[in-house]
Amino acid sequence: MSITKQVESFISGRPSIKDSLQLGLVNYSALSRQICDELKIEKFDAVLIACRRYYWKSQKNSIHEKAILELVKNAKLRVRNKIIVAIIEKLRDMDPIYHLQKKIRKDKGDFNLIEGEDTITLVTNSAYSEEIKKSFRSRIVMLNEKLVQITFLFDPKIEKVSGVVTYVYSLLAEQGINIHEEMSCWTDLMIVIEEKDVAKAMKVLSF
Repeated sequence: MSITKQVESFISGRPSIKDSLQLGLVNYSALSRQICDELKIEKFDAVLIACRRYYWKSQKNSIHEKAILELVKNAKLRVRNKIIVAIIEKLRDMDPIYHLQKKIRKDKGDFNLIEGEDTITLVTNSAYSEEIKKSFRSRIVMLNEKLVQITFLFDPKIEKVSGVVTYVYSLLAEQGINIHEEMSCWTDLMIVIEEKDVAKAMKVLSF
């Protein structure tokens, strides 16, 4: 293992040193001597350089995290309740789907379609639950009700900042909130969760 890798492993495995280093509170010479002593490395200068590189790498990560937090903090949230998700076997003739879509749009309802290899997923209002059951009958693989759709409206800067969606997912996962469906369109991220988790989700997403 290279000296750089040994130094990174040493610092990463010691949270107190890692945090102090990221805050700029570390004496690099003293830290380098400690690493040399514990890891039996004789090249002090190489260890010193590796420590400084670790610091600058952590600062870049910190800047990236700030960019993610800024986007999530400034995102607008829209919540729609009484949402259902219907998973349906893929049809050769998609006309019934398009007919349903036209009706829902005319009623000014919500309609999102996700097309997979073998199934299609409809995300719409619970008011159309019976109509979906009647129209697709035995082709319905699963129908989940009592759901809520949360839409994030991000700044266009999200195109240049990676990890935003992963960060949102991690916030919800830490609270045990399951995401039933996820859709995205440029600056919009739409997730579907259970009604019982809405209060918890809004609390963790409020910055």
